[in-house]
Amino acid sequence: MKQKGSLYIVATPIGHLEDITLRALRVLKEVEAIACEDTRQTIKLLNAYGIKKRLISYFHPRENQKLPEIISLLESGRDVALVSDAGTPGISDPGYPLIKEAINRGIRVIPIPGPSALTAALAASGLPTHRVVFAGFPPPKRGSLKNFLARLAGEEGTLVFFVPMRKVRQFLEVAREVFGPREAVLARELTKVHEEFLRGNLGTLAGILTEEKNRGEATLLIRGK
Repeated sequence: MKQKGSLYIVATPIGHLEDITLRALRVLKEVEAIACEDTRQTIKLLNAYGIKKRLISYFHPRENQKLPEIISLLESGRDVALVSDAGTPGISDPGYPLIKEAINRGIRVIPIPGPSALTAALAASGLPTHRVVFAGFPPPKRGSLKNFLARLAGEEGTLVFFVPMRKVRQFLEVAREVFGPREAVLARELTKVHEEFLRGNLGTLAGILTEEKNRGEATLLIRGK
């Protein structure tokens, strides 16, 4: 019986290209193909390290369309690496359907740990980290957002969200209504040239924001109950 390949879950830099690990580089060089969220983003990383590989576009919401091709490679004994645009695949990024299907088929899934906006923001936030609730991307509409946050109001752990910068001001307003003036930290442009941690509470953070900071995504942390 032919041995199946392995699926490597490879964390890639969230900004600074030097943050990739030596193990991640070795795996990316050795695998048969790389399944990536956006080939245009992944090629920048590969070019920086002189790596040339077959790329398979694997993005939400069309993840299931590429599943047969990737699983076929793995079943035939070929190794495949899964990467997202930045950070660790599967953490509010594409990956879950492929990882679950690989496990169901007895294919070995191997994590290659590394950068994550979640852990980077937590480590430097100054908020308690002994208990953490990661809530990912919140609903964009105000009503749904308020209901979403209300269900988290009783949590004692530090709450962590991924929020597009253009939505941060609305998020802070609704969070202030639900939680009151809790301590909060906004981490933006992590590991990049303009990395910044804005600290205050849910009532004061919005006043610190300026228009030039209204791009990209941020990690927003709120102290638990």
